[in-house]
Amino acid sequence: MTLIAVLPGDGIGPEVTAEAVRVLTALDLGLTFEEAPVGGAGYDADGHPLPSATLDLARRADAVLFGAVGDTRYDGLERRLRPEQAILGLRAALGLFANLRPARLFKGLEDASTLKREVAERIDMVIIRELNGDVYFGEKGIRPTADGRRQGYDVMAYAEDEVRRIAHVGFRTAQGRKGRLCSVDKANVLETSQLWRDVVIEVAAEYPDVALSHMYVDNAAMQLVRDPGQFDVILTGNLFGDILSDQASMCAGSIGMLPSAALNDGGKGLYEPIHGSAPDIAGQGRANPCATILSAAMMLRHSLNRPEAADRIEAAVATAIAGGARTADLGGTLSTRAMADAVLAAL
Repeated sequence: MTLIAVLPGDGIGPEVTAEAVRVLTALDLGLTFEEAPVGGAGYDADGHPLPSATLDLARRADAVLFGAVGDTRYDGLERRLRPEQAILGLRAALGLFANLRPARLFKGLEDASTLKREVAERIDMVIIRELNGDVYFGEKGIRPTADGRRQGYDVMAYAEDEVRRIAHVGFRTAQGRKGRLCSVDKANVLETSQLWRDVVIEVAAEYPDVALSHMYVDNAAMQLVRDPGQFDVILTGNLFGDILSDQASMCAGSIGMLPSAALNDGGKGLYEPIHGSAPDIAGQGRANPCATILSAAMMLRHSLNRPEAADRIEAAVATAIAGGARTADLGGTLSTRAMADAVLAAL
């Protein structure tokens, strides 16, 4: 039995994960789904964004399908109880250190991108973001200054081994694509980034078939708009990867189209759309389910060893989009359910 932990979360999370489960069920792969609350829903149910029963399910499952967490209703909580802490807790508890975020322009969405058609249609990259280090996990707090004012601080730190293991993921990914890896950092001003660059260069010696380049993050942000087609695999840290992957999503038409995978050393993964919980449209049936459906395809490929089924889902999404299926974020009128229906029809 293959067990999938379904953690819908908050906002539009339950809507989009339900459609991804429909698509997976249609493939008749013998998957078993078990659902549990997380994020704000977890706090409401158990007083914590990552209830112990939810974490236990995630540990037992073969893979985790995650929706989204967050809502302004919880902004008054202390930081450790806010919905977003659930995803950080899952990453730490499951050892999920490698975040794969593919971005490509689906045929038919050329005009959905804010970039010129001839620029946008060349987008086909994977952003690999390290997930367990950087400012998100460093020491943080508020402290008084000498004059009695407040100072906030967040420590950015990377250990050599953390950089080395994510670098290997990046180079192996590039080997399976076009053989080009661009490491993005800020080594001109950050010691953390200098270590990152030094270690990536060391690891590169083990992959002579991959062309390595380096780019400062501010330049990378500019190049994603100017010429995104130049990138094959982008390797970067937690903070920079978070920002650049969201930017890449809009270059490719909509954040509602981009999936992601968070993997550990054993191939177990958590799969989620890169978009947030969008509480402003929650419950209205307006969310685009494609990013979550494509995340389910990544789950089949990376954790469940079902690459043919993954190919079928991705081809079905491409067929539905090429046939004119559009939710509001893509300039269309289809509901969340109707968009998934179009994917199922193509499947």
